[in-house]
Amino acid sequence: MAAGVLALGLGAVTASGCVWYLPALADLRAGADRPVSRRLSAAACVTGWATAAATALLLLLGVPARPLLAVAAAGAGAAIGLRLRAAVRRRREEREDAACWSALHAAPPRAGHRPARYAFARGLGGGLALAVAAALLLAWGRAHGVSALLAVAAPVALAGCALLVAALRAAPAPAGRGGVRGRGDGGAVGAVR
Repeated sequence: MAAGVLALGLGAVTASGCVWYLPALADLRAGADRPVSRRLSAAACVTGWATAAATALLLLLGVPARPLLAVAAAGAGAAIGLRLRAAVRRRREEREDAACWSALHAAPPRAGHRPARYAFARGLGGGLALAVAAALLLAWGRAHGVSALLAVAAPVALAGCALLVAALRAAPAPAGRGGVRGRGDGGAVGAVR
């Protein structure tokens, strides 16, 4: 395969990786507003994607394989090292948080809790996986005599239902009495009379 084609492919992948490295850059810009572990993880992300971009540029310039591999290995090693440091630091921060919660005689928040903001993505992902499976089964069925309309309509209907369920599950909870989200029992906390 030509180096130009590899460079083009790697450049396209690097450009599409903006969903990871742009939030990581925002975490780095936030500075002390973010925990150290998060900043280290963001630095690892940015280092990895910068290595991919540099490798694509070097491929485009026609750099020989040995220096190209050295740059890629150095960047990957730096990204992995930063990510490992972030994991170690995150464990230390969790221990410190647990000590603070125990000093308050309160239970820490659940560690495995998935925030509600991911409910939409989980529901949509599951629904789309179901729709793809249905499309494959119906494509097989179409080859054996099932109509084309059913082969298209069933996966689209499943994906639409999954989107509706995901949107309903991710919708915010209704407000309590008085129009303020809170306890909802009319108590003094969170209610406006």
